[in-house]
Amino acid sequence: MNNDFIKYQAQTSPHPLGMEVSYAKGSYIYDSNNKKYLDFVAGVSACTLGHQPERVNQAIKEQLDKYSHVMVYGEYSQSPAVEFCKLMASLLPEPLDKTYLVNSGTEAIEGALKLARRVTGRSQLISCHNAYHGNTMGSMSIMGFEERKQIFRPLIPDVDFITFNNEADLEKITTKTAGIVLETIQGGAGFIQPHNDFLKKVRKRCTEMGALMILDEIQPGFGRTGKLFGFQNYDVVPDVVVMGKGMGSGMPVGAFTASTAMMDLLSDNPKLGHITTFGGHPVIAAACLATLKEMTETNLMPETLDKEKLFKSLLVHPLIEEVRGKGLMLAAMTKSAAITNEVILKCQDKGLILFWLLFEGCAIRITPPLTISEQEIREGCAIMLEVMDEVQLSNKID
Repeated sequence: MNNDFIKYQAQTSPHPLGMEVSYAKGSYIYDSNNKKYLDFVAGVSACTLGHQPERVNQAIKEQLDKYSHVMVYGEYSQSPAVEFCKLMASLLPEPLDKTYLVNSGTEAIEGALKLARRVTGRSQLISCHNAYHGNTMGSMSIMGFEERKQIFRPLIPDVDFITFNNEADLEKITTKTAGIVLETIQGGAGFIQPHNDFLKKVRKRCTEMGALMILDEIQPGFGRTGKLFGFQNYDVVPDVVVMGKGMGSGMPVGAFTASTAMMDLLSDNPKLGHITTFGGHPVIAAACLATLKEMTETNLMPETLDKEKLFKSLLVHPLIEEVRGKGLMLAAMTKSAAITNEVILKCQDKGLILFWLLFEGCAIRITPPLTISEQEIREGCAIMLEVMDEVQLSNKID
């Protein structure tokens, strides 16, 4: 299968991992030889409830028996999408009460950028150095990593950049700014959290200048940091919250939420300010609704903080400089990118799936399903430490 995978399916890098997947269940993925792999990545933060979660699967099957796609987004009232958006509104702080459902996180970012310009009548957008918000042209325009976007220029104009956690840079937010887009916790840059009330200071500056504060919750969102959304840990309310990845338990989806007053502007003057054929797809929306109910009716969210403590207590090794992040959005930082690369590849050989971050080469991604057990955490960390011992010995690292 791997030969056909390389030959017929377009690739994102010259060296894909190439695991031949047979099936997955719970915290494990099984290859075509029936070898099992403990999953510490969860489809890059997407499989919130693990693989094949019963409640989500049942919701998908029940919806398939009723109807699938029947009309483009926003024309017919379809209960899975309506129920999801209504429940989301009840869980978010005011005035975040209206949600636009799309197909992916990057499309949600595109919608949020358009909304900022529509609401303010301004054009300037601000993002952060080393930011990642997706890979479509608008999202790439606010990516703070020139190496990945230079060849695709020209991108959308009037974009400026600040440094995350740099308060002096907030002076760049002016009356010409339509909006600033921030990851609540910087992902590709190394799971960097805001400090010294940085997000509150962004909020204050945006309010003063009449600019929109857009928070990208595509990775932290849906319980990964102990709250439904990461911003709820920092006592701040954005104008727009963007979500994706984990909201559908592995199904392709994204969304952005703002106030009714703002979101209604996308429906008129001009009409069809944002449109999508498959956004709000009833089968996908059913999966999202089941995921959201499971997250809010169980203790999975607060338990992520206990699991964070367990990970950080176990992952103590001379090759680990620190473990960054919050909840189950963690990154073990090694001494070098070469060490990180070797650890990730050798762990996979031993049945543990780890992964890289986009821009920070020293980081080992640890974003398991929120349903992972304490025993599975101990099992995976033991493999990591065993591999690190081998790497330390083979490379003669003190």
